[in-house]
Amino acid sequence: MNKIVSTISFLLVINACLMSQASIDFNPKSLKAELTKVNNKEVELKELSIAPELARNIRLGKFYSITNQSFILTKYVYVGRINTCRTGGCSIKQNTKTNQDSEFFDYFIFFDANASIQLVKIFNYQASHGQEVTATSWLKQFKNYDGKKELVVGKNVDAISGATISVDATSLDIEHKTKLLKKILQ
Repeated sequence: MNKIVSTISFLLVINACLMSQASIDFNPKSLKAELTKVNNKEVELKELSIAPELARNIRLGKFYSITNQSFILTKYVYVGRINTCRTGGCSIKQNTKTNQDSEFFDYFIFFDANASIQLVKIFNYQASHGQEVTATSWLKQFKNYDGKKELVVGKNVDAISGATISVDATSLDIEHKTKLLKKILQ
């Protein structure tokens, strides 16, 4: 009986893990709340049209333009997923090409019209360690980042003890998405 219960429990946990990583919520409640707060009114998201050679660089996310009721461009937003390695599982750079043996978290970045970061928020943290990166106080350091310099943990990005993998993955992805938006807007 215990073997049957253990097997069923194991299968349910595996199924839940696979289901939870299957899709990204590209319109989470926290995004709607931040959009309203930042713009003081209802806005519309319109997915950006991206050249195929640049679209290949976006595996797990989407860029949107944000328009108000007059349909005047005010900002951009990126909504996406960062895959991180399980502790001891792989290096961040190796993991950018595969979902295998990884954990994840979903986040969004608000950009101004010049593709400088205005806000970063993590809204779905599904990794087992490193949740300290979800702190607003830590994420504020990316405000006004414009992609002109490399983000280096310990130099211009604060390190967090116990969250090394999440800090590295977040910094790498934010740098990549900022530079990519600049290319898209050219």
